Amino acid sequence: MSERERAATAGPAPTLVAHVEPKSPAAEAYRTLRTSIQFAGLDHKCRSIVVTSSSPGEGKSTTVANFGVVLAQTGSRVCLVDSDLRRPTLHRIFGLANTRGLTTALLDGSPLTEIAQPTAVPNLAVVTSGPLPPNPAELVGSNRMREALEAAAADYDMVLLDSPPVVSVADAVALATFADGVVMVVQTGKVPHEVIRRATGQILAVKGRILGVVMNGVNLKRDGYYYDYYRYYDAYHASGGATRR
Repeated sequence: MSERERAATAGPAPTLVAHVEPKSPAAEAYRTLRTSIQFAGLDHKCRSIVVTSSSPGEGKSTTVANFGVVLAQTGSRVCLVDSDLRRPTLHRIFGLANTRGLTTALLDGSPLTEIAQPTAVPNLAVVTSGPLPPNPAELVGSNRMREALEAAAADYDMVLLDSPPVVSVADAVALATFADGVVMVVQTGKVPHEVIRRATGQILAVKGRILGVVMNGVNLKRDGYYYDYYRYYDAYHASGGATRR
C-alpha cells in the first residue's frame, strides 16, 4: 500500500482531541487559547502565527494541530504549515501523505494553497513538510519562505506554522521575523526557566512578537484546582447537552 493510500484510510489521530472530543476539558482549553489570541490581535491583526517551544517534546505539534481545529470550527479558513523540516509531525497527526509539501512549494515556487491538503476538519488544510532537505534553516529563512507565507496569509484567515524548538536550531527565530506573532509552548517541569528565558530572548532579539505562552502538562489535581475546574466545567457541559444550574 502506498503512502497516499495509507493516508486515505487513516482517521484523525487521538491527539486531535478538539475534533474527536469537542466537549472535553482539553478541547475547552484550546478554545480558551483561541479566544486569548483573538483578543491579542485586536490592535494588530494576526494572520500568521509561529507555534514553537524552547526544546523538543513540549507538545508544540499537538498544540498547533488542536489550535487549528478550534479556529476552523468558528468558520475561519485555516492552514497549518509544517515548517519543522527536521522532525515533521503534522502529516502523521492528520493521516496525510507527505510526498509533496512545504519543501516542494519552496523549491518550485508553487503557492501553498496548491500544496495544501484538506483534512477531516471542515475549513482546515495542512501543508505537510514534504521531503526533508539538507539545508532546512536556509529554506525557512529564505525570501521564498517569506513570500509564500505572505501569499498564504492573504488566502487564509489564519496560517499556523509548526516550527522546530528555538534553542535547538535557528529556524523558529527566522520564522518569527516573517510571522505576525509567536506562541510558545512550555511543558511544565520539563525545561529549566533559564532555557525558556533564553528562547524568548532570541525571539525578542529579532523583534518577534510573542503573543503568549501555553503551559502544557499542568497538574490540575494540585491544590484542589482539579476538583474546582472539572466541577465548573461539568456544570456547562453535562451529558446529553443539558445544562445544570
